[in-house]
Amino acid sequence: MKQELADKKQVEPSLAFGGQALIEGVMIRSRTHKVLAVRKPNKEIVTNIEPFNSYTQRYKILGVPFVRGIVAMSESLYLGFKGLFFSANVAVEEEGEAFTNKEFAVAIALAVVVTGVFFVVPFLLVSLLGLHGVLFNVVEAIARLTLFIVYLVVISSWGEFRRVLQYHGAEHKAINAYEAGVPMDVENVKHYSRLHPRCGTSFLFIVIIISIVVFSLMPDRGFAVNLSYRVLLIPVIAAISYELLRLSGKYRDSSGMKIFTAPGLLFQRLTTKEPTEDMLEVSIKAVTETNRLIFAESAAKPGAALDSAA
Repeated sequence: MKQELADKKQVEPSLAFGGQALIEGVMIRSRTHKVLAVRKPNKEIVTNIEPFNSYTQRYKILGVPFVRGIVAMSESLYLGFKGLFFSANVAVEEEGEAFTNKEFAVAIALAVVVTGVFFVVPFLLVSLLGLHGVLFNVVEAIARLTLFIVYLVVISSWGEFRRVLQYHGAEHKAINAYEAGVPMDVENVKHYSRLHPRCGTSFLFIVIIISIVVFSLMPDRGFAVNLSYRVLLIPVIAAISYELLRLSGKYRDSSGMKIFTAPGLLFQRLTTKEPTEDMLEVSIKAVTETNRLIFAESAAKPGAALDSAA
Protein backbone atom coordinates (compact mmCIF):
# COMPACT_ATOMS: atom_id res chain seq x y z
CA MET A 1 0.00 0.00 0.00
CA LYS A 2 2.82 2.41 0.87
CA GLN A 3 4.42 1.93 -2.55
CA GLU A 4 1.05 2.40 -4.26
CA LEU A 5 0.53 5.69 -2.43
CA ALA A 6 3.99 6.86 -3.43
CA ASP A 7 3.28 5.97 -7.06
CA LYS A 8 0.00 7.85 -6.84
CA LYS A 9 1.80 10.96 -5.63
CA GLN A 10 3.98 10.82 -8.76
CA VAL A 11 0.88 10.75 -10.97
CA GLU A 12 -0.86 13.56 -9.08
CA PRO A 13 1.42 16.35 -7.87
CA SER A 14 -1.46 18.11 -6.09
CA LEU A 15 -3.00 15.47 -3.87
CA ALA A 16 -6.01 16.23 -1.70
CA PHE A 17 -9.38 14.80 -0.77
CA GLY A 18 -12.76 16.41 -0.42
CA GLY A 19 -14.43 15.01 2.68
CA GLN A 20 -17.09 15.45 5.32
CA ALA A 21 -18.06 13.87 8.62
CA LEU A 22 -21.43 12.15 8.68
CA ILE A 23 -23.64 10.60 11.33
CA GLU A 24 -21.56 7.58 12.39
CA GLY A 25 -19.55 7.87 9.21
CA VAL A 26 -17.39 9.72 6.72
CA MET A 27 -17.86 10.83 3.11
CA ILE A 28 -14.86 11.18 0.80
CA ARG A 29 -15.18 12.65 -2.68
CA SER A 30 -12.98 12.46 -5.75
CA ARG A 31 -13.61 14.18 -9.06
CA THR A 32 -15.70 11.27 -10.31
CA HIS A 33 -17.10 9.47 -7.24
CA LYS A 34 -18.22 9.96 -3.70
CA VAL A 35 -17.70 7.23 -1.14
CA LEU A 36 -19.75 7.05 2.04
CA ALA A 37 -18.69 4.70 4.85
CA VAL A 38 -21.13 4.44 7.77
CA ARG A 39 -21.11 2.28 10.90
CA LYS A 40 -24.38 0.43 11.51
CA PRO A 41 -25.66 -0.34 15.04
CA ASN A 42 -24.51 -3.96 14.56
CA LYS A 43 -20.95 -2.58 14.02
CA GLU A 44 -20.89 -3.45 10.32
CA ILE A 45 -19.44 -0.75 8.04
CA VAL A 46 -21.72 0.01 5.10
CA THR A 47 -19.98 1.49 2.05
CA ASN A 48 -21.97 3.36 -0.57
CA ILE A 49 -20.25 4.44 -3.81
CA GLU A 50 -21.95 6.84 -6.21
CA PRO A 51 -20.65 8.45 -9.41
CA PHE A 52 -20.15 12.20 -9.27
CA ASN A 53 -19.57 14.54 -12.19
CA SER A 54 -19.16 18.16 -11.14
CA TYR A 55 -20.61 20.94 -13.24
CA THR A 56 -17.11 22.42 -13.33
CA GLN A 57 -16.00 19.32 -15.23
CA ARG A 58 -19.00 19.24 -17.57
CA TYR A 59 -18.95 22.91 -18.48
CA LYS A 60 -15.57 24.60 -18.88
CA ILE A 61 -16.97 28.08 -18.22
CA LEU A 62 -17.97 26.96 -14.73
CA GLY A 63 -14.45 25.73 -14.02
CA VAL A 64 -12.69 29.09 -14.36
CA PRO A 65 -11.24 30.71 -11.21
CA PHE A 66 -13.77 32.38 -8.90
CA VAL A 67 -16.75 30.94 -10.76
CA ARG A 68 -15.69 27.43 -9.76
CA GLY A 69 -15.74 28.43 -6.11
CA ILE A 70 -19.45 29.30 -6.20
CA VAL A 71 -20.23 26.03 -8.02
CA ALA A 72 -18.10 23.98 -5.63
CA MET A 73 -19.74 25.48 -2.55
CA SER A 74 -23.22 24.81 -3.94
CA GLU A 75 -22.35 21.22 -4.81
CA SER A 76 -20.72 20.65 -1.42
CA LEU A 77 -23.83 21.91 0.35
CA TYR A 78 -26.09 19.62 -1.66
CA LEU A 79 -23.89 16.52 -1.43
CA GLY A 80 -23.21 17.18 2.25
CA PHE A 81 -26.89 17.12 3.14
CA LYS A 82 -27.47 14.04 0.98
CA GLY A 83 -24.65 12.30 2.78
CA LEU A 84 -26.00 13.26 6.21
CA PHE A 85 -29.46 11.96 5.35
CA PHE A 86 -28.04 8.69 3.98
CA SER A 87 -25.92 8.17 7.09
CA ALA A 88 -28.87 8.92 9.37
CA ASN A 89 -30.90 6.22 7.63
CA VAL A 90 -28.08 3.69 7.91
CA ALA A 91 -27.23 4.57 11.52
CA VAL A 92 -30.79 3.83 12.68
CA GLU A 93 -31.21 0.88 10.26
CA GLU A 94 -34.47 2.13 8.77
CA GLU A 95 -35.79 -0.07 5.98
CA GLY A 96 -37.50 2.82 4.28
CA GLU A 97 -36.31 6.36 3.67
CA ALA A 98 -36.21 8.16 7.00
CA PHE A 99 -36.17 11.59 5.37
CA THR A 100 -38.43 12.78 2.59
CA ASN A 101 -37.44 14.98 -0.35
CA LYS A 102 -39.43 17.79 1.22
CA GLU A 103 -37.44 17.53 4.44
CA PHE A 104 -34.25 17.47 2.38
CA ALA A 105 -35.23 20.70 0.60
CA VAL A 106 -36.18 22.34 3.89
CA ALA A 107 -32.81 21.44 5.40
CA ILE A 108 -30.92 23.04 2.51
CA ALA A 109 -33.12 26.14 2.65
CA LEU A 110 -32.46 26.37 6.39
CA ALA A 111 -28.70 26.22 5.77
CA VAL A 112 -28.98 29.10 3.29
CA VAL A 113 -30.98 31.14 5.81
CA VAL A 114 -28.43 30.46 8.56
CA THR A 115 -25.65 31.64 6.23
CA GLY A 116 -27.58 34.84 5.59
CA VAL A 117 -28.11 35.37 9.33
CA PHE A 118 -24.38 34.88 9.91
CA PHE A 119 -23.72 37.88 7.66
CA VAL A 120 -26.72 40.06 8.55
CA VAL A 121 -26.98 39.83 12.36
CA PRO A 122 -23.46 41.20 13.09
CA PHE A 123 -24.18 44.10 10.72
CA LEU A 124 -27.42 44.93 12.53
CA LEU A 125 -25.75 44.78 15.96
CA VAL A 126 -22.75 46.94 15.01
CA SER A 127 -25.05 49.47 13.28
CA LEU A 128 -26.29 50.40 16.75
CA LEU A 129 -22.81 51.67 17.68
CA GLY A 130 -22.76 54.51 15.14
CA LEU A 131 -19.43 53.50 13.58
CA HIS A 132 -18.39 54.17 9.98
CA GLY A 133 -15.85 53.16 7.34
CA VAL A 134 -13.13 50.58 7.91
CA LEU A 135 -13.67 50.69 11.68
CA PHE A 136 -17.27 49.60 11.19
CA ASN A 137 -16.15 46.67 8.99
CA VAL A 138 -13.47 45.56 11.45
CA VAL A 139 -15.84 45.66 14.43
CA GLU A 140 -18.48 43.88 12.35
CA ALA A 141 -15.96 41.15 11.48
CA ILE A 142 -15.07 40.79 15.16
CA ALA A 143 -18.77 40.43 15.97
CA ARG A 144 -19.13 37.85 13.20
CA LEU A 145 -16.09 35.98 14.48
CA THR A 146 -17.49 36.05 18.03
CA LEU A 147 -20.81 34.70 16.77
CA PHE A 148 -18.91 31.96 14.95
CA ILE A 149 -16.93 31.01 18.06
CA VAL A 150 -20.06 30.92 20.24
CA TYR A 151 -21.72 28.70 17.66
CA LEU A 152 -18.72 26.32 17.63
CA VAL A 153 -18.59 26.16 21.43
CA VAL A 154 -22.32 25.38 21.65
CA ILE A 155 -22.34 22.60 19.05
CA SER A 156 -19.07 21.09 20.29
CA SER A 157 -20.57 20.66 23.76
CA TRP A 158 -23.74 18.96 22.45
CA GLY A 159 -23.49 15.24 23.27
CA GLU A 160 -24.94 13.81 20.06
CA PHE A 161 -23.07 16.23 17.82
CA ARG A 162 -19.80 15.46 19.56
CA ARG A 163 -19.65 12.09 17.79
CA VAL A 164 -19.92 13.86 14.43
CA LEU A 165 -16.98 16.05 15.46
CA GLN A 166 -15.04 12.89 16.35
CA TYR A 167 -15.72 11.52 12.88
CA HIS A 168 -14.56 14.88 11.54
CA GLY A 169 -11.29 14.30 13.36
CA ALA A 170 -11.13 10.74 12.01
CA GLU A 171 -11.61 12.04 8.46
CA HIS A 172 -8.71 14.49 8.83
CA LYS A 173 -6.42 11.88 10.38
CA ALA A 174 -7.06 9.47 7.52
CA ILE A 175 -6.47 12.15 4.88
CA ASN A 176 -3.29 13.35 6.58
CA ALA A 177 -1.99 9.78 6.78
CA TYR A 178 -2.87 9.18 3.13
CA GLU A 179 -1.06 12.33 2.03
CA ALA A 180 1.95 11.29 4.10
CA GLY A 181 2.08 8.00 2.18
CA VAL A 182 1.95 5.64 5.15
CA PRO A 183 0.11 2.28 5.28
CA MET A 184 -3.57 2.91 5.94
CA ASP A 185 -4.24 1.08 9.18
CA VAL A 186 -5.46 2.26 12.56
CA GLU A 187 -2.06 1.98 14.23
CA ASN A 188 -0.50 4.39 11.70
CA VAL A 189 -3.43 6.73 11.14
CA LYS A 190 -4.16 7.43 14.83
CA HIS A 191 -0.82 9.24 15.23
CA TYR A 192 -1.66 11.89 12.63
CA SER A 193 -3.20 15.26 13.37
CA ARG A 194 -6.95 15.73 13.48
CA LEU A 195 -6.41 19.20 11.95
CA HIS A 196 -6.22 19.89 8.21
CA PRO A 197 -5.52 23.27 6.51
CA ARG A 198 -8.12 22.79 3.75
CA CYS A 199 -10.99 22.05 6.12
CA GLY A 200 -14.27 23.93 5.83
CA THR A 201 -13.57 25.49 9.23
CA SER A 202 -10.48 27.16 7.77
CA PHE A 203 -12.61 28.25 4.81
CA LEU A 204 -15.07 30.01 7.14
CA PHE A 205 -12.24 31.89 8.82
CA ILE A 206 -10.96 33.01 5.40
CA VAL A 207 -14.50 34.19 4.60
CA ILE A 208 -14.46 36.43 7.67
CA ILE A 209 -11.14 38.01 6.67
CA ILE A 210 -12.18 38.52 3.03
CA SER A 211 -15.48 40.06 4.12
CA ILE A 212 -13.56 42.88 5.85
CA VAL A 213 -11.70 43.66 2.63
CA VAL A 214 -14.71 43.41 0.31
CA PHE A 215 -17.09 45.43 2.48
CA SER A 216 -14.42 48.09 3.01
CA LEU A 217 -14.17 48.57 -0.76
CA MET A 218 -17.91 49.18 -1.14
CA PRO A 219 -19.14 52.79 -0.94
CA ASP A 220 -21.25 53.79 2.06
CA ARG A 221 -24.76 54.26 0.65
CA GLY A 222 -26.77 54.14 3.82
CA PHE A 223 -28.23 51.41 6.02
CA ALA A 224 -30.44 49.65 3.45
CA VAL A 225 -27.85 49.51 0.67
CA ASN A 226 -25.06 48.48 3.04
CA LEU A 227 -27.26 45.72 4.39
CA SER A 228 -27.96 44.48 0.86
CA TYR A 229 -24.19 44.22 0.29
CA ARG A 230 -24.01 41.69 3.12
CA VAL A 231 -26.37 39.37 1.30
CA LEU A 232 -25.64 39.99 -2.38
CA LEU A 233 -21.86 39.75 -2.00
CA ILE A 234 -21.88 36.39 -0.19
CA PRO A 235 -21.14 34.50 -3.48
CA VAL A 236 -18.30 36.91 -4.29
CA ILE A 237 -16.73 36.48 -0.86
CA ALA A 238 -17.14 32.70 -1.07
CA ALA A 239 -15.52 32.62 -4.52
CA ILE A 240 -12.48 34.60 -3.41
CA SER A 241 -12.15 32.54 -0.23
CA TYR A 242 -12.31 29.31 -2.21
CA GLU A 243 -9.38 30.36 -4.39
CA LEU A 244 -7.35 31.25 -1.30
CA LEU A 245 -8.21 27.86 0.21
CA ARG A 246 -6.89 26.17 -2.92
CA LEU A 247 -3.69 28.21 -2.72
CA SER A 248 -3.27 27.26 0.93
CA GLY A 249 -3.24 23.62 -0.17
CA LYS A 250 -0.89 24.17 -3.10
CA TYR A 251 1.66 26.10 -1.01
CA ARG A 252 0.92 24.50 2.35
CA ASP A 253 4.63 24.02 3.13
CA SER A 254 5.50 27.72 2.79
CA SER A 255 5.96 29.82 5.93
CA GLY A 256 3.48 32.43 4.73
CA MET A 257 0.71 29.91 4.19
CA LYS A 258 1.36 28.25 7.54
CA ILE A 259 0.80 31.62 9.21
CA PHE A 260 -2.27 32.28 7.05
CA THR A 261 -3.89 28.93 7.88
CA ALA A 262 -2.94 28.94 11.59
CA PRO A 263 -6.19 30.63 12.83
CA GLY A 264 -8.32 28.13 10.89
CA LEU A 265 -6.36 25.25 12.40
CA LEU A 266 -6.93 26.75 15.83
CA PHE A 267 -10.69 26.81 15.27
CA GLN A 268 -10.58 23.18 14.19
CA ARG A 269 -9.81 22.31 17.78
CA LEU A 270 -13.48 23.13 18.33
CA THR A 271 -14.88 21.50 15.18
CA THR A 272 -12.91 18.25 15.54
CA LYS A 273 -12.48 15.87 18.44
CA GLU A 274 -10.12 12.93 18.94
CA PRO A 275 -11.79 9.86 17.38
CA THR A 276 -11.96 6.34 18.72
CA GLU A 277 -10.26 3.48 16.88
CA ASP A 278 -13.56 2.18 15.49
CA MET A 279 -14.20 5.64 14.02
CA LEU A 280 -10.77 5.57 12.40
CA GLU A 281 -11.67 2.24 10.80
CA VAL A 282 -14.63 3.95 9.12
CA SER A 283 -12.58 6.88 7.83
CA ILE A 284 -9.82 4.55 6.60
CA LYS A 285 -12.43 2.51 4.73
CA ALA A 286 -13.75 5.63 3.00
CA VAL A 287 -10.26 6.84 2.03
CA THR A 288 -8.99 3.46 0.80
CA GLU A 289 -12.13 2.88 -1.28
CA THR A 290 -11.68 6.30 -2.87
CA ASN A 291 -8.02 5.51 -3.46
CA ARG A 292 -8.98 2.24 -5.15
CA LEU A 293 -11.36 4.03 -7.49
CA ILE A 294 -8.75 6.64 -8.38
CA PHE A 295 -6.21 3.95 -9.23
CA ALA A 296 -8.76 2.39 -11.55
CA GLU A 297 -9.46 5.79 -13.12
CA SER A 298 -5.74 6.49 -13.51
CA ALA A 299 -5.22 3.19 -15.30
CA ALA A 300 -7.95 4.06 -17.77
CA LYS A 301 -7.27 7.78 -17.95
CA PRO A 302 -3.92 9.06 -16.60
CA GLY A 303 -4.13 12.31 -14.64
CA ALA A 304 -7.34 11.61 -12.72
CA ALA A 305 -7.31 13.85 -9.66
CA LEU A 306 -8.95 14.39 -6.29
CA ASP A 307 -10.85 17.37 -5.03
CA SER A 308 -9.15 20.27 -3.32
CA ALA A 309 -10.79 20.57 0.10
CA ALA A 310 -10.78 18.31 3.11
